[in-house]
Amino acid sequence: MSLQVANQTFHTDRPDLPECFQLSVLSWLPCIYLWVVCPIYIFYLKRSNRDYIMMSIMNRIKTALGLLLSIVCWTDLFYTFHELRQGHSQPPIYLITPLVLGMTMLLATFLIQYERLRGVQSSGVLFIFWFLSVLCAIVPFRSKILQSEVTDKLRFTTFYFYFGLVACELILCCFNEKPPLFSNVVTDPNPCPETTAGFLSTITFWWFTSMAIKGYKMPLETKDLWSLKERDSSKITVPKLLKEWEKELTKAKRYVCKRPKYISDLPEEVEVLLSNPKAASRQPSFLRALIRAFGPYFLIGSAYKLLQDVITFVNPQLLRMLILFTKQKGAPDWWGYSLAFLMFFTAFLQTLILHQHFQYCFVTGMNVRTAVIGAIYRKALVITNAAKRSSTVGEVVNLMSVDAQRFMDLTTFLNMLWSAPLQIMLALYFLWQNLGPSVLAGVAVMIMLIPLNAVIAMKTRAYQVEQMQYKDSRIKLMNEILNGIKVLKLYAWENSFKEKVLAIRQKELQVLRKTAYLGALSTMAWTSAPFLVALTSFAVYVTVDENNTLDAEKAFVSLSLFNILRFPLNMLPQVISSIVQASVSLKRIQNFLSHDELDPNSVDRKNTAFSVTVVNGKFAWAKGDPPILHNINMMVPNGSLLAVVGHVGCGKSSLLSALLGEVEKLEGEVSIRGSVAYVPQQAWIQNATLRDNILFGKPYNEQKYQCVLEACALTPDLEVLPGGDMTEIGEKGINLSGGQRQRVSLARALYSDTDVYLLDDPLSAVDAHVAKHIFDNLIGPEGVLKSKTRILVTHGISFLPQVDNIMVMVEGRVSEMGSYQELLKQNGAFAEFLRNYALEDIVEEEEATGRISIISADGENLRSRSVRRHGCSQRKHSEQQEKKKPQDMQKLIQTETMETGRVKTKVYLEYAKAVGILLSVLICFLYGCQSAAAIGANIWLSQWTNDASTNMTKENVHMRVGVYAALGIAQGKKHRHSQRMDSMGNIGAARKLHHDLLTNKFHTPQSFFDTTPIGRIINRFSKDIYVIDEALPATVLMFLATFFVSLSTMIVIIASTPIFAVVIAPLAFIYVFVQRFYVATSRQLKRLESVSRSPIYSHFSETVTGCSVIRAYGRHSSFVLMSDMKVDENQKSYYPGIVSNRWLGVRIEFIGNCIVLFAALFAVTGKDTLSPGLVGLSVSYALQVTMSLNWMVRMTSDLESNIVAVERVKEYAETKTEAPWEVEDKKPPPEWPMEGNVEFHDYSVRYREGLDLVLKNLTLSVKGGEKIGIVGRTGAGKSSMTLCLFRLLEAAAGEITIDKVKISEIGLHDLRSKLTIIPQEPVLFSGTLKMNLDPFEKYSDEEVWRALEHSHLHKFVSNQPAKLELECSEGGENLSVGQRQLVCLARALLRKTRILILDEATAAIDLETDDLIQSTIRTQFEDCTVFTIAHRLNTIMDYTRVLVLDKGQVAEFDTPANLLSQRGIFYGMAKDAGLTQ
Repeated sequence: MSLQVANQTFHTDRPDLPECFQLSVLSWLPCIYLWVVCPIYIFYLKRSNRDYIMMSIMNRIKTALGLLLSIVCWTDLFYTFHELRQGHSQPPIYLITPLVLGMTMLLATFLIQYERLRGVQSSGVLFIFWFLSVLCAIVPFRSKILQSEVTDKLRFTTFYFYFGLVACELILCCFNEKPPLFSNVVTDPNPCPETTAGFLSTITFWWFTSMAIKGYKMPLETKDLWSLKERDSSKITVPKLLKEWEKELTKAKRYVCKRPKYISDLPEEVEVLLSNPKAASRQPSFLRALIRAFGPYFLIGSAYKLLQDVITFVNPQLLRMLILFTKQKGAPDWWGYSLAFLMFFTAFLQTLILHQHFQYCFVTGMNVRTAVIGAIYRKALVITNAAKRSSTVGEVVNLMSVDAQRFMDLTTFLNMLWSAPLQIMLALYFLWQNLGPSVLAGVAVMIMLIPLNAVIAMKTRAYQVEQMQYKDSRIKLMNEILNGIKVLKLYAWENSFKEKVLAIRQKELQVLRKTAYLGALSTMAWTSAPFLVALTSFAVYVTVDENNTLDAEKAFVSLSLFNILRFPLNMLPQVISSIVQASVSLKRIQNFLSHDELDPNSVDRKNTAFSVTVVNGKFAWAKGDPPILHNINMMVPNGSLLAVVGHVGCGKSSLLSALLGEVEKLEGEVSIRGSVAYVPQQAWIQNATLRDNILFGKPYNEQKYQCVLEACALTPDLEVLPGGDMTEIGEKGINLSGGQRQRVSLARALYSDTDVYLLDDPLSAVDAHVAKHIFDNLIGPEGVLKSKTRILVTHGISFLPQVDNIMVMVEGRVSEMGSYQELLKQNGAFAEFLRNYALEDIVEEEEATGRISIISADGENLRSRSVRRHGCSQRKHSEQQEKKKPQDMQKLIQTETMETGRVKTKVYLEYAKAVGILLSVLICFLYGCQSAAAIGANIWLSQWTNDASTNMTKENVHMRVGVYAALGIAQGKKHRHSQRMDSMGNIGAARKLHHDLLTNKFHTPQSFFDTTPIGRIINRFSKDIYVIDEALPATVLMFLATFFVSLSTMIVIIASTPIFAVVIAPLAFIYVFVQRFYVATSRQLKRLESVSRSPIYSHFSETVTGCSVIRAYGRHSSFVLMSDMKVDENQKSYYPGIVSNRWLGVRIEFIGNCIVLFAALFAVTGKDTLSPGLVGLSVSYALQVTMSLNWMVRMTSDLESNIVAVERVKEYAETKTEAPWEVEDKKPPPEWPMEGNVEFHDYSVRYREGLDLVLKNLTLSVKGGEKIGIVGRTGAGKSSMTLCLFRLLEAAAGEITIDKVKISEIGLHDLRSKLTIIPQEPVLFSGTLKMNLDPFEKYSDEEVWRALEHSHLHKFVSNQPAKLELECSEGGENLSVGQRQLVCLARALLRKTRILILDEATAAIDLETDDLIQSTIRTQFEDCTVFTIAHRLNTIMDYTRVLVLDKGQVAEFDTPANLLSQRGIFYGMAKDAGLTQ
């Protein structure tokens, strides 16, 4: 029987299968599949809740066909019963099969309807079922045609009906249903076609083609991107993760509660022993939270991976059969062809499954990134000050960018953790079958390589951590440098800081070099691994036993198995190192998310009798710190105005922080009734329009808005700004003056219309008359806020008579409290304070009070009338409307430029130049040699296997093994050399590119920094430099390797079957075609992605700096929403990027599979002429080409997108530079300037090209040693004038000379180092205090101490344990603003140049410190020329001359006495400030 079957099926040119087999196995296969899958599928459908789909014509046809099918099957069944009645007994199979089939068809029909009700548009389960049914029905279909005569007419007919219906079902199944009712596909303007794609379209990623075509025709833009699927958006993913993280936190807290209480009584050592192991397990695990949130979805991907791993091993078995087939001379041809097609089919199936797996993994990675960024952002808004101190803005941004990215990268490979060992075990099993115990020799080699790689991985990890630290500190330093770039330029300190950055960079590159060498070693080990394994196995196999012959079948099947082994063995160490990296990141994120949060209940919001109450308050900045405020008791009645006064650093701002709940409350209670508005001492301005800054999320109300602008004296400023109130404000409010920023901050508070106003010295940054206007119209007893509770920290004495209560603070305690009159009567510290500083004698005080409240009638300098008098009348309102139409909106911050189209060849050349041209050529040459050696080894092997057929095996064994070994080892050596060269070249390039970028940024003019957000420049220094350091070298390596592998494959196949060359042309055409589509689209997607990434980080750093304001106004949730939108916007361009890779993969691998098919087919056709060795060689090469083809396109595109980093760095390394720092032939003498005469000749200047002049035709001359006061209202050009002296602004016309030297001709450093400025905003850098005073270490410690003494910091510094080595935190946060100002004064005293410029320096300081500074300047800078931009006129009343600027021109310039008698602008200002009658 069996022989007959074999004859019928195999040894014939017309093979057929027995009928019994056809009826049982073939018919049942699809049925078994459907019944097994059905329960799981129905459960899944129950869980998924899409709406139902309306019954369509197609749906009705499908259902009808399904019912018809079951009827056809039942017909067969009843016919069998009929036959039994007739007495024709049939085997039971004729009963069972139709019964099973009929039931299955009913089940399929039920599924069709159930899917419709659950909103499934296209069903994979049913598609596979119909496909299997058709496949299994083809065999009986053929055998029924081959039958010479039809015996069983009814069954014959029903079968053809059955076949036709099943085929129809399969065709119908390929089409899609309409989307469900009420689904968001209908409402979305640009929905992702994936949601409506059919099954076939989904598994081949056909739905992406539309975007690929669009991207090929023209560069994609943001509007072309599909909207994000709901399940991938922040709205879904972030809460999912946070919910799990909350669970973890509560578990950890419960654990803490459960710990035994008695530990504290034990002796110390025991306590340590007991508490240690617990400490580890008590931490909430972020990993568990991640797994719970995203694990289930990820597991679907893992299931696909499992399936793919199993299918991988089918092809080597088919290869074995193919080689056997070529050996047998009499085998029928159809067998060879079916083997070839089977190989193609399994390879294709493998492709589809693999890419489904990747899709699931990448989407998980994307969700993890979204969730992690969301969690970090939400956390950053609520962490305490102590936590903030431990992680700077730069570090947290790094958590968001680098660490979240690491998780994303890891998820794609995570499955390899279990899949790699599985593949290795399977491969070894098949190898054992092939070569027997000799395989163990090969395995031994692999096992020996593992510890080597482990050591390398450990070292790499250590280096990675070290490099991360260097990178963190470099970015942190760069962040500070860019924030304080103006100060660096003014002080000519660039070189010192450039050295600091380069020192860190040098260390970073050294670590990189070590990592690269290790990498080269490990890659060498892994590329030679499969070869070494093959060599040892074959050598052992041949030498162990005389009778073992190495024939083609054994050698090439083993080789293809070894090639399968290569991938998991390569991946394992990578996965492990990437897990190691991710675990570092995990710890960092976990620590950040576990930081203490501000206690939302530290400030009580309950209704108390008083508006603000503090009882026995004691506060510290952080839990372990010494308290900053002691027993504070205050009660502020509703609607009253409380002024808080005191010296610098006595705790006034800290008091407001305590009221906001920003500091740790150690004891006591704080309660505030109602909502709060807060104006910080340094105004926080968002990068948005001026109007948005004022509205701050409140709805726009024209009338109220105009009132606010009037009260804050902003109306005149709006006329000056290019776009009115729609002008875009740069980061940190860069294009507003200090006073304007402060007024915008006030306007925001006023517009928010809350119950309690906390104002931290808002009047210091504005001019005297504006301050008066604001006090009268806004804060004072007659102002808009008169019914609200106001707490005002102030240094302005003139306002004190008008406040309800005054609170005097001394060193963190309240020394006195009461009304102005009461405090005067008490004759305590306050009265003393006033006596020293009051402008008139106290006797005249009453009179003065009366006078101050009369608004000056002089309309010139207070162009805005008092709001109080007019209210907001309607007439003015309409007039305002006309005026407000902005003429032409000028955007200050240009949107980030994005190169489109192909990356220019120039960029590659630039990079090659940076690497070194000779080196580049050498690297390519080495790669070529390496490939040649590999081909040589394999051809030698194929010759060796042919010995078996000619019985020459015994003689040549040693020679064969020896040459094979030599060729293989040569390949490994070449590989290592080429990699070392490569990494050397790349690191050289990285150094050069960073150096150019840094040098250029220090030489860039100030205007560039005013118009470019810092985030964008930082992005160049962090992300792009990271790409050049790490990603680019890896890409170049992979690209070269895959290119040469693909090339050598083609050469081998053509050499063995020359006819293959015919097929190469069309395949190559398709390949290039797909590749061009892909690269064009993918490159643009990558660019869109990187451009949409910067806003996430700039918004984040902006939020962190302003989080106290955001919290005070309760705008927490809307900022979270803004961040989520920015992340989603970024993922919108990332998602199509992933899919484009899958789309490409399926298409390229299809080409690879075609190569396998043709290689096999040609081997079959030419089997008479080919030796089995050559067949084995060409097909086993073809089997591995798919991988390298795929990687090659991927690497081409990665190379293009990574080389963009070079392009971006180049772009910023070649921006326009300012004048040279030193001009050799124009160097001024070292003692210049001797006298300090300054002259302006017809001097004009503008901020940037295309803007109006800020100073127009200034002509004035100042003699050495004169003291000049510069006054004028905001925006008159006072600060601009000082910037011109330093040449931060270059002249538009005219010139400035200092002691007969034209400053425009000498080098910038020569000029700037001879001038000294005390800038408006005191900038400190993190580092020691000494470094902040003297970065070049020019001065001795004595000189530094002397400067500190004169600047009245001596006491403060000598009380610090670290003295001059006192660490300043980022931006000098640990000193008060006043102290920072004094540090700037100390800097000036150290430099002691002939010309000193004071820019609004007296703003943030109380009168006492102000007095100290003024007296210091009078004594220490007695013989210097001093320019002071003054706000408080009393400081310049005794100056030699006063310069009054108005709209950029000299309005008045004379001695103060003369100006007062002229009764001009200056007189009006003095009168406002109460200095004259």
